[in-house]
Amino acid sequence: MLKTFILYQASIVLAFLFDLIFGDPRKFPHPVKFIGFLASKFEPFFRKKIKNERIAGTFFAVSIILVTLILTSSLVIGFYFINIYLSFFIAFLLIYTAIAYKDLKIESLKVLNSLKNNNIVEARKNLSMIVGRDTQNLNEDEIIRATVETIAENLVDGILSPIFYAFAGNAIFTLIFKAVSTLDSTVGYKNEKYKYFGTASAKIDDILNFIPARISLILIPIASFICKKDWKNSLKIALRDRNKNPSPNSGIPEAAFAGALGISLGGLNFYNKIPVYKPKIGDAKKDLDQKDIIDALKITTVSTILFIFFCIALFNIIFALIFLILMP
Repeated sequence: MLKTFILYQASIVLAFLFDLIFGDPRKFPHPVKFIGFLASKFEPFFRKKIKNERIAGTFFAVSIILVTLILTSSLVIGFYFINIYLSFFIAFLLIYTAIAYKDLKIESLKVLNSLKNNNIVEARKNLSMIVGRDTQNLNEDEIIRATVETIAENLVDGILSPIFYAFAGNAIFTLIFKAVSTLDSTVGYKNEKYKYFGTASAKIDDILNFIPARISLILIPIASFICKKDWKNSLKIALRDRNKNPSPNSGIPEAAFAGALGISLGGLNFYNKIPVYKPKIGDAKKDLDQKDIIDALKITTVSTILFIFFCIALFNIIFALIFLILMP
């Protein structure tokens, strides 16, 4: 049991290191693509079979989660009985595909490099690859703001949460989280089509991100201190403005980043030409600057490393307590 626990913890650290170096495996059969394929088939089926959109969306979300659970469990547990090291390797691959640190960094730097080259059109295009808002009319400040916001938001749901669930339940929990996150990105919108059908997917995503987001409230200020940014203001703004974002989780990292960088986030955005105003987060102690993107990425890197150490300590303590309780 102890050997298995150590191996699976090693698989998580190794998965992060591989993502840190290589990024998302482009040619590898990515689980998210499979989940997206399932969603495209299940959505019309449940819409046709169940007329109440909210109920249909609930069955849709639960079905995707159950399929993910069954397939991932079959892989990890099945290979465990064949060979523990093969199971360890499968777990490593699945967790590796779920962490999105390197890709977030690459795409954010593409936006930054376009701005450095004074190519605003290219910057807007690159930004459109990582945000859901309309980008075609954004100026430089708005592009920087959008980039910092997406870095902050993705720190939790793209990096910290997959790692947290990897420690909590290895690849099985990680893929379940990734399935929910994919569903939220697919149907979790408040537009006319998904206002009711996507409710369950959005709510489950909020629940699963709840703990990692609140851990980030402590870790981001610590990371800001290490990165020589304003950690006191990071904590202050995180506590003050964390509930201003309509999302119960995104507001925490956004507020912590805004405080650390001394900038203001939120404001007017357009989604499919429809204006959406989000409350201002943080105090504009200075103007937005291209360097804010670099600083946000540095804070993201340090926060992730701190989070891994935190999870190792937390889950080892939990494992030790369980072991002591179960000892005869």
